[in-house]
Amino acid sequence: MDFSLTEEHLMIRDAARDFAQTELLPGVIERDNAQTFPNELVRKMGELGFMGIMVDPKYGGSGMDAISYVLIMEELSKIDASASVIVSVNNSLVCYGLEAYANEAQKQKYLRKLATGEFVGAFCLSEPEAGSDATSQQTTAIDMGDHYIINGTKNWITSGGRSDVYLVIAQTNKEKRHKGINAFIVEKGMPGFDIGPKEDKLGIRGSDTHTLQFNDVKVPKENLLPGKNGLGAPLGCLDSARYGIAWGAIGAAMDCYDTALRYAKERIQFGKPIAATQLQQKKLAEMITEITKAQLLAFR
Repeated sequence: MDFSLTEEHLMIRDAARDFAQTELLPGVIERDNAQTFPNELVRKMGELGFMGIMVDPKYGGSGMDAISYVLIMEELSKIDASASVIVSVNNSLVCYGLEAYANEAQKQKYLRKLATGEFVGAFCLSEPEAGSDATSQQTTAIDMGDHYIINGTKNWITSGGRSDVYLVIAQTNKEKRHKGINAFIVEKGMPGFDIGPKEDKLGIRGSDTHTLQFNDVKVPKENLLPGKNGLGAPLGCLDSARYGIAWGAIGAAMDCYDTALRYAKERIQFGKPIAATQLQQKKLAEMITEITKAQLLAFR
């Protein structure tokens, strides 16, 4: 099997690499220190098709394949993890969720703007008591006939302050437990929807993370995602997101390796680069053996 990249894939990779070097790299440290969301850069990534990479072109997306998504995420992550996280959430969680589970009217109203970068999207699943345990949703959506009333709290929401559209996972029937969970489209500015403080993170600070409060938020009935009830929709979105984040981590690791290798060749000690003074394999193996023996003795 031939694993070589196609000419089209190489062009996409080079376009993402050029954008990362010329647009993301200038000011990346300053943006991270100041916790500045890259609004103008998101707009430019939308113009390049990076905000709706795998979305069908009829909804404003680029219609690319998964390999293209891999390459774009790797190149962005080499330079700016904040930008790559924004792209990942918008693509894997929000655009994917709408394209997979929304009806045609919802796609026309929201997906097109998300895929082109006009809108930014957020995915609201995690709660104080429902992070990894997605079945323990405490946010409720009460059916009031022609609308739902949503109450609850969502934590650690990526792009929580900047987004225009939020996919909110809520419990519509607690007696059904995980089968009573549904997804709703909530727009910024709906009465009762409040954006809490920004998290002061250790890294990826250009991507804003917030707590969100829903206090009797009135959501139209047509904003319920009809494609799937229960945890199928949110877990499907998470499955899509996991490989996007993994590709970003690989890109960041690749840059760490390249930076370390470059430094090892440039850093001169005792008249030669430190890359030229590596331990011999035999000596290294002996050291590892001795360390292991000492660790075993310490646990006896």
